[in-house]
Amino acid sequence: MRLTAPVVLPCDEQCTVLRDAVVDVDDAGRLAYVGPLVGAPPAPGAVRSLTGILMPGLINAHAHTAMTGMRGLGGDLPLMRWLTEVIWPAESRMDADDVRAGMLVGVVEMLRAGITTSVEMYFYNEAVVDAALAAGSRAVVTPGIIAAPGWDRLGSWQQMLEGINRWIDADGLRFGPGERIELGYGPHAAYTLPAEALAAAGAAAQQRGALLHIHVAETTGEDTAIRAAHGSVPLLLENLGVLRSGARVLAAHAVQLSDTDIAVLSRHRVGVAHCPGSNGKLASGIARLLDLRAAGIAVGLGTDGPASHDDLDLWTDARLAALLARLTSGDAAAVTATQALLLATRGGAAALGRDDLGTLRAGGWADLVHIGADDPAFAAGLDVPDAQLLANLVWTAGARAVRDVWVAGEQVVENGRSSRVDTAQAHAALRARVSRITTP
Repeated sequence: MRLTAPVVLPCDEQCTVLRDAVVDVDDAGRLAYVGPLVGAPPAPGAVRSLTGILMPGLINAHAHTAMTGMRGLGGDLPLMRWLTEVIWPAESRMDADDVRAGMLVGVVEMLRAGITTSVEMYFYNEAVVDAALAAGSRAVVTPGIIAAPGWDRLGSWQQMLEGINRWIDADGLRFGPGERIELGYGPHAAYTLPAEALAAAGAAAQQRGALLHIHVAETTGEDTAIRAAHGSVPLLLENLGVLRSGARVLAAHAVQLSDTDIAVLSRHRVGVAHCPGSNGKLASGIARLLDLRAAGIAVGLGTDGPASHDDLDLWTDARLAALLARLTSGDAAAVTATQALLLATRGGAAALGRDDLGTLRAGGWADLVHIGADDPAFAAGLDVPDAQLLANLVWTAGARAVRDVWVAGEQVVENGRSSRVDTAQAHAALRARVSRITTP
């Protein structure tokens, strides 16, 4: 098919604004041509004319989406008390059907906000995959590996790790229609796993070319013993061989970092999932976004779980990331609207080590979002200077202006509604399960 639009944002490195442009999608759901209408090749199939902005889907680089049923629990607690006193006890009451119900509601919420890919760390991961495929979303699924009190109900860390190995060896790293699912490893954190578990997970991921997704230095108090013994979590991971040339590692949060830590992440090309909304709600701190970027580290944005954010709107995090960078630096141009948009798209893809997502280019997946021009954010229309157009998109329009969404060329949101999922039914199914999960 061919989509035409007054404005196409490929979200390339320069954040080019294409006027009167087209996007061609091939039969496999990949992009065949992105560029001006003038000089475009013949249309490959049916032509659909859009009235607003066409851009790549956003990438949620760190999420626990299935937690939608736990919104509001322990909302005024710091991270460790929130986890140990509220969240982990609630999760101990969850089964696979609870996870699927929560994931389905969350995935639909993300798609309606223009998020087409999420990086998930959770458990009962067959249910996570099932829900993502049911809604038509794309997910990088990194099953959690943890050895904290109470989690042995799901097996030892060795059994969790071996389960991921078997799954990848059986199904491959990517599978599903349009390769919607990618598998990886999710060792929870250095404070919930012994060193040997971290090393083993790193070796398994490297052997298979898989992503390793881990919480790193989220708060000041979580890893005091590790800092005393090893200097920091990044130094520990480096010493264990988890960080090495060719490894794909995604560090979630990465708030409490020293200059040495940033140098370690840069040296090993570790990606970072910056989660400003969750970090702020849990009073975890403000990540050093400008220093991470100055060190050449690929940075994307994550919502974290909907129990700590509390929504799944990455546009909010894009704005907050820019605002916090401006406040901490005293520079009103520290992170521009353009740079914030790229954090939410190509930045997330780079942090994952993916070059087929987060930007519109020939050969990449046709994960597309149509932003309606009828939103009050565009009171002056779309025929305004590029900088003003991007400012209106990021600072004002965001999720509320999302009209249509495609994943691998398939439309999964039409006029703001899921084309695959009965939303009312999905919400009712989750609501029927919430009281058992959240009541001790």
